[in-house]
Amino acid sequence: MFFEYSDAKAVEMLPGLIRRTLISGDKLMICRFDLDRGVEIPVHSHPHDQAGYIVSGNIRVTVEGKSLDLGPGDSYSASSGVPHSALALEATVVVDTFCPPRDDYRD
Repeated sequence: MFFEYSDAKAVEMLPGLIRRTLISGDKLMICRFDLDRGVEIPVHSHPHDQAGYIVSGNIRVTVEGKSLDLGPGDSYSASSGVPHSALALEATVVVDTFCPPRDDYRD
């Protein structure tokens, strides 16, 4: 299966936070998130495993109460049910994977 970026629908999840679902299969989903500086994703959890890769920018990610400032090339993960949050320290692009795919992120 192939998917072209130009076909990815931009969804504004919060002011300054855009999600594009890049591809989704039966067991895995990849999404791109564009965050403006200062965007805060509040503490939340979900039944999906999540792993992210910082493409550009800088972001403070908190997983289970531990925070780390991450930049290009850095990664993080949050297992199913684990509380996590993020704060964009500057304009940032993150690519996240979800397993299983999130039905609420399917376009």
